[in-house]
Amino acid sequence: MRKGVKVAIVGGVFTVMVGGAGYAGYNLVTAVTGGNTVASQGSEYKSGPPSGDEVKETSEQFLAAWAKNDSAAAARLTDYADNAMRVLEDWHDKAHVTHTELTPTKADGAKVAFRVKATVTYGKKTKTMSYDSSLTVVRGQTTGRALVDWSPAIVHPAMKKGDTIVTGEATVPAIEAVDRNGTVLTKDTYPSLGPVLDQLRAKYGDSAGGSSGIETYVERTDAAGETTTAKTLLTLAKGKPGKLRTTISANAQAAAEQAVKKYPESSVVAVKASTGEVLAVANQAKGEFNAAFQGGTAPGSVMKIVTAAALIDNGVTSANGPAPCPDSAVALSQTFRNLKGMRPNENATLADSFARSCNTAFIKLSDDLGAAKFAAEAEERFGLGKDWKTGIVSRDGSVEMPGDSDDAAAMIGQGRVKLNPLNMASVTATAITGAFHQPVLVSRKVDDNPLATAKGLRSGTSDQLRQMMRLTATSGTAATAMAGVPGDKGAKTGSAEVDGQGNANSWFTGYSGDVAAAATVPRGGHGGDAAGPVVAAVLRAGS
Repeated sequence: MRKGVKVAIVGGVFTVMVGGAGYAGYNLVTAVTGGNTVASQGSEYKSGPPSGDEVKETSEQFLAAWAKNDSAAAARLTDYADNAMRVLEDWHDKAHVTHTELTPTKADGAKVAFRVKATVTYGKKTKTMSYDSSLTVVRGQTTGRALVDWSPAIVHPAMKKGDTIVTGEATVPAIEAVDRNGTVLTKDTYPSLGPVLDQLRAKYGDSAGGSSGIETYVERTDAAGETTTAKTLLTLAKGKPGKLRTTISANAQAAAEQAVKKYPESSVVAVKASTGEVLAVANQAKGEFNAAFQGGTAPGSVMKIVTAAALIDNGVTSANGPAPCPDSAVALSQTFRNLKGMRPNENATLADSFARSCNTAFIKLSDDLGAAKFAAEAEERFGLGKDWKTGIVSRDGSVEMPGDSDDAAAMIGQGRVKLNPLNMASVTATAITGAFHQPVLVSRKVDDNPLATAKGLRSGTSDQLRQMMRLTATSGTAATAMAGVPGDKGAKTGSAEVDGQGNANSWFTGYSGDVAAAATVPRGGHGGDAAGPVVAAVLRAGS
């Protein structure tokens, strides 16, 4: 055991509740030394899930050994001892943690949650960081012993395989990110921007004009072999932050943050339609994964914006041209139907079928359009799948046409189409302006990397799309959600069915003036019911 390292024990025991019963006092002398671990769990080979007693004993022994900085003893209690040993040794040697308290808080089957309180000392600076983590106990495949299922995320949830926690001079200076009007953006005020600001700092911190402080941070090696700061965990001494101007609008961001609170797992993005500048990005889930930028799921009927554009651009029909809406339609041996309660209309125009979100109208026209022309419209005119460089990690969408019934399904936003709110906000911006402007998060004065380009729409197509989206927002499926949105406005609803999920994913995209926004709410049902109010709230805030 290293000198200066103390075990934090209250009354000599860990205490946690399991199923309403006490997690029984456990002598930590035995826990730290391990006693006779194999004998205490039985000398015979065991199989099947670990018992409650095994989970309790193994987790207590592991946490006690880690708290005493006995990395060898803790690693032996895992199913990946070599990797665990490295990370746990770095806890003291590289993270400079001099005192560790680990307090179990809850047990749920084989999973044990615990609270970490770690004191970091670097030079004359000392600070403490606290956070929650968890571990899972599994049955060792070769030994039959109950072991901790090793992952670096046990040490800190922000860690991934190969990561290290380091304390020292920050690899890049901190940044003071400001919105388009100079308002300071912080993750305390705008929680969804937490991972966004971390990525912006990692990419632009060196060029923003600041000086480094002393920090505890997660160090990661990226795909190019470069060492980067994945997340700052603790600041022991502040440096001088550099200023980074973003395209975010504080007003729109505040509205987006409030809107996503109402719907689990919801995400929304707003862009300035005429430029592609991102005005807001928010996720109800506040983890490291930025679903609004990085997600990829079937978007449902909001994809009919792209399909309608392809039908018009390729001369198949027009906004006021025929697009009959029958009860059902067959494409490549698959039968498609409309949402329950929709009346057929054999005299419907494309604008009518678009506003009512008639699936069968678009399926009937899919043969006349063809899969290749639809895919080309998505990529060459709307810029989907064109390697976007937004300033942070993002996914630019994908439209795959495998040559089977999924090709027709793609034209109503099912099949192999995978998009996120960023992509859909951009689709709407292209639809109403006629031009594709790749979304960006930082000023072009800061990041002058070449942006993705696309042709944009043929002359007159944008006017027809606006006409159809206005009709949808005023008397179609989006009318209720868009009722309070001012000015020139338009929208499209979507409900994406996912096998085995139950409720459909709710999608909605719309515009007001020069602001385009899109949102999704997993398992939210109809687009106008959940995603619609999220988009409407952001549009009302404006830019």
